[in-house]
Amino acid sequence: MLRWAIWLLVLANAGYFAWSQGYLASIGYAPPQVREPQRLDAQIKPEAQRLLNTPRDIAPESPPVNAPAAEREIELPTPAQPAETVAPPPAPVPAPPVTEAAEAARTCWQAGAFTEAQADGLRAALTLAGLPASSWQMNESRSGGRWIVYMGRYDNEEQLERKKAELRELKVAFREVSGGLSPGLALGTYSSDASAQQALQEVARTGVRTARVAQERAESLNFTLRLPAITPAQRRAVAALGAPLAGKALQPCN
Repeated sequence: MLRWAIWLLVLANAGYFAWSQGYLASIGYAPPQVREPQRLDAQIKPEAQRLLNTPRDIAPESPPVNAPAAEREIELPTPAQPAETVAPPPAPVPAPPVTEAAEAARTCWQAGAFTEAQADGLRAALTLAGLPASSWQMNESRSGGRWIVYMGRYDNEEQLERKKAELRELKVAFREVSGGLSPGLALGTYSSDASAQQALQEVARTGVRTARVAQERAESLNFTLRLPAITPAQRRAVAALGAPLAGKALQPCN
C-alpha cells in the first residue's frame, strides 16, 4: 500500500512540473499568462523605484526620462536662505618691539661690601650724580662675632710644628689661623664667648694646658649697593664715581 502512495506522489509532482513549464499546453493544459506589460516593464527598471523612508537630506536618484509620468518625482526649488552676516574678528594689535636699551635696563648690578662710613659716602655720591632714589638700594647685612679656643702666637714655624705634633698625639683636632692671631692654632670655632669658654674646659681634660679663648672676628655691619634696574648710561655713571666706591666694582646680581 505504501509503495502505491509513493508512486502516486511521484506522478503528481511530475505532472505539476510539466504543467508549470507549459509542456501540456498542446493538449489544453497550461498555466495562466501575465497580461499587464506595464508591471513587467516596472520590474525590469529597478532604478525607477524610490524608498518612502529615505532621509530628507539624501535626495533619491532621478528616474530616467523615458519612465512613466507617475513614476517621476517633481522637485520644487527650495527658496534661498539669506546668508548671515558675520563680522570679521578684530585684527591683533602687535606688541611693541623690545629695544636693546629697554632690555639692558632690566639688568641688575651690585657692589660691596661697604662699611657703614663708606655706605654713607656712597649714598651722597649717588644723589649728587642725579640717580633717582628709586633706582638703587643700600642693603644691610650684619655678621656676628667669632670666638675660638686658641693656642699661640708662636715665635717661629718650628715652635708651631712642635705644637701640632703634641696635639696629634693627644688626638685633638686643630686648624691654623690667619690675620692678627697668626701664627697660631684654633682648637674649635664658636659663635659666642660662653660657648668657647665651655669648650676650653673640655679641651683641658685632654691634657692641653696652654689654650685660651680669643675673638677671631668682631661683630661687623656691612652694606651692599644694589641697582635693580638701571640704563647703560646710569651704570657708566655709577662706575665712574671713583673714591666713593672704595675700589669695589659693579657686578651682575646673583
